[in-house]
Amino acid sequence: MSKFIPLSVPNLKGNEKKYVDDAITQEWVSTGGAYINRMEKMMAEYVHTPDAVACQSGTAALHLALICCGVKAGEEVIVPTLTFVAAVNPVRYVNAEPVFMDCDDTFCMDMDKLERFCADECEMRDGKLIDKVNGKHISAVIVVHVFGNIANMEKLMELKSKYGFKIIEDATEAVGSYIKSGEFAGKFAGTIGDMGALSFNGNKIITTGGGGMLISENTGLLEKARYLSTQAKDDAVYFKHNEVGYNYRMTNLQAAVGMAQLEQLEDFISIKHANYNTYVENGIPLYPFRADTRSNYWFYSYLTEKRDELITYLGENNVQSRPIWHLIHALPPYIHSRNYCIEKAQYFWEHVVNIPCSTNLNKEDVLYVSNLIHEFENMGEK
Repeated sequence: MSKFIPLSVPNLKGNEKKYVDDAITQEWVSTGGAYINRMEKMMAEYVHTPDAVACQSGTAALHLALICCGVKAGEEVIVPTLTFVAAVNPVRYVNAEPVFMDCDDTFCMDMDKLERFCADECEMRDGKLIDKVNGKHISAVIVVHVFGNIANMEKLMELKSKYGFKIIEDATEAVGSYIKSGEFAGKFAGTIGDMGALSFNGNKIITTGGGGMLISENTGLLEKARYLSTQAKDDAVYFKHNEVGYNYRMTNLQAAVGMAQLEQLEDFISIKHANYNTYVENGIPLYPFRADTRSNYWFYSYLTEKRDELITYLGENNVQSRPIWHLIHALPPYIHSRNYCIEKAQYFWEHVVNIPCSTNLNKEDVLYVSNLIHEFENMGEK
């Protein structure tokens, strides 16, 4: 095959151009305009929350969530080490410090280890969870729903009740994923904790080019986030600002694209699921998703003992792939941060290869990639 097969790219075959042309015709192209409000309303209805707040990026959404959840300078926030660095950097934006946690078999945060950390490494003082090593208040947990899997929110919410920390869900990779059974049956990723952040970056299941959104059951937190995202305007005529705000509002042009994408989200999830199954039917043992959830199947993971060699071989045959993210606790900005019993994340870092998963893929593409992987593995057996 001579054509290039990318890892994960947008599918812009709906009403994107129609809505963008309409926004341009109306000359509402910046952080005001009807499409922003319409996309917020449409997303809130989709995930069954009372409201949503459109932002410039998923990173901006996480930054606002930390502020709105009251995380202060000098406090600690528990985060996963196996995630994209954008899930962790906002902790430093508010001058707090991350504490890195291992993952479980779903790639998401290991809640059993989190429970042991809270019980063994911390203590409750005056209603606050305190790290016994440094005396810092652990005020929040950022849990990431990796690749469309949903973390063990049942266990995390139990720990929240016991220890009192805030929960921020990074659902940037799990737009459309929801739990099918148990206490949170029917709940979408991002709607269980205090606040949830979504992302519409170009490689996500739906895109606005850049862009993100905050969702929550708590309208007060969302109102605070909307206020801060628009430069904390208390008087738009006389430019009165009582707090430090941010230029974090999504643009109307981005929202016009996002509206068209959101209209197609369920179709995209069906395509993702079908392509995943096609890989498996062609003998590629992709890593599974939780059976008790409806995942959006955002990213496909293949485990191999020869990670770098496979990535090179696929690249030589016009197929883009990548390893899972470098573990954040081992990156230079975070090597002196606290981490706890990192084991399984190291294994996944060494063995996972993400392979093409765009909704533009057809069966011929999937078969081509599958055959390349078989060829590669068979070469190693000779």
